[in-house]
Formats: sequence, structure tokens, C-alpha cells
Amino acid sequence: MAYTFFAPDLTAAAIGYTLPEEESKHAVRVLRLQQRMEVLLINGKGGTFRAEVADANPKACALYLTSAEQTAPRPYLTHVAVAPTKNLDRLEWFVEKAVEVGIERISFLRCARSERRELKLERLEKIAISALKQSGQAWLPQLDEMQDFGAFVAGVVPEITFIAHLEAGERTALTQVAGAEAGCCVLIGPEGDFTPTEIELALSKGIRPVTLGASRLRTETAALAAVFTTQLIRQPFQS
Repeated sequence: MAYTFFAPDLTAAAIGYTLPEEESKHAVRVLRLQQRMEVLLINGKGGTFRAEVADANPKACALYLTSAEQTAPRPYLTHVAVAPTKNLDRLEWFVEKAVEVGIERISFLRCARSERRELKLERLEKIAISALKQSGQAWLPQLDEMQDFGAFVAGVVPEITFIAHLEAGERTALTQVAGAEAGCCVLIGPEGDFTPTEIELALSKGIRPVTLGASRLRTETAALAAVFTTQLIRQPFQS
């Protein structure tokens, strides 16, 4: 099986590509790549490229492109907006699995009950790229900077946006309401849930309340459950 590398600036017009020094060292010293061995390159924008090693230089491993394939964007957008957990390992787990399953966008919410108020995306972006390479997905999801809950809901499309909360009141199963349009955005709150004020604000914007099932889920589990649910719903859009 050919090794996969991430090449964000690569286009179909290119005839060659040189791996960055860190990846070159890994490719030559660790993976033992040699001249004429085949590798795969992905740019995270739908492009998948086959290439052969032209020069196995540990500082600048040069590749010669042999073929290129462009995958069209998915017609159904899966978007989860989640309040980051205090334990970053749990958030990183969610990002990894969501990318493997297939998600187009992840936003991070700063809520009234959030245990984590700030978030650096650099580590999460690396995890997303690694998951992209491992899973064979063609499109790297968009990761948004953390945003206050009120500012986020002010900018959503209410017809395709849903809030999964645990407060009393009528809620519809996500499986029953998502999929009417070619996209779905699900809001997932922190461990203490959204506050009544936040829920009221979301509902006033036309965002509909949903449930992900009878179990009380952890934040990262609920977020991944939303991804799985929309994956099942989106199948007709992918045929």
C-alpha cells in the first residue's frame, strides 16, 4: 500500500512536488522510501495524486506526478458546532473520528457553561489532516475559530440548523428533521448543557430543538452521534 502525504497547494497542473523537510525526513529515514516507489498525495480540496519518488533526499524528497483525480464536493453539508470539552483529548478524539466518517465543517462554541473558553486550532488541524490521510477522504473539513454562542447563532441558516439540548420541552429526533435540505448544522452544548437563555435565543432565531436519543451523552459523543446520524440521512444525496 502506498504511503499518503498531505500537499495542500498541489494542483492538477503540477508535474512534480517536493515534500517539506520534516515530511521528507520521515519519508526517507522512517518509511524508507526509495527512487521510483509510489506514493499518494492529497490536497484536502478533492485532489488525489499518484506520484513516484524521483529523488529520495531526506531534506527535500522530490516526487514526479503520474496521475491526478479530482473528487467533487459532497452535495450534502454536515456541520457540527460544539462547545469544546475541558479535556482536550476528548475533543481531539471527536475531530479525528468525525473526519474519518466524513464531515465538512466543525465550529467551536463558547457557551455560558463552557469549561474551556479558548482554543488553539493548530493541534486539531494536524489531527484532522492525519485522519484525512488515514481514512482516504478527499476533502479536509473547515475548522472554525471559537465563537460566542450568540454571535454564532446570529449567522446560521435556521432552516438547516438544529440545537440538541436536554431541557424539558418538545424535541424531535434528528433523524426525522434533518435531510430535508442539502445540509445540516447541529449545535452541541458543553457538559452542563446549554442554558435556558441560550436555548430561547436559538429558538427565537428559528433553530429547531432535536434529540439524539434517550441516552444522556457526553459532549464529544453527542457531537459524533450527530455526524453519524447525518451520514445516514445524506446517503440519498450521494447516489
